[in-house]
Order: sequence, then C-alpha cells, then structure tokens
Amino acid sequence: MTPDIYWKFFVIFVMAKFTCRDYGFECDFIAEDEDIAKVLVAYSKHSSEEHGIEYSKEALMQFILRKG
Repeated sequence: MTPDIYWKFFVIFVMAKFTCRDYGFECDFIAEDEDIAKVLVAYSKHSSEEHGIEYSKEALMQFILRKG
C-alpha cells in the first residue's frame, strides 16, 4: 500500500477536553467528548452551577484553541 492510499483510509479522532484544574480550580470535573459542542455545554453548565462563573461559547472555544 502506498502512503497516498494509506492516508485516505487513516481517520483521526480528536477529543475535546476541559478540566477545571487546567483553569485554576481545585475541582476534579472533566468534560471530554468527540463532539466539541457537548463539551462546551457540559463545562459551561458545570462552571456556572459549581463555580458561579458563566463563560460564553466564544471564550470556551478560545480556551480550547489556545490549549491545542
């Protein structure tokens, strides 16, 4: 199999992940999924309910993009 053909069949799964500890909280909450929208909703809900901080979807997307 040539490399060109190999790459046509190669699939990459990217997991989006938020952890409270990454943002300075002493909290073990982790939101992780292949669907970034689900991660944003889960982390936003947790952050609002548990820490009293509401983030916009845009702010959360910037967190993900900066983290890499």
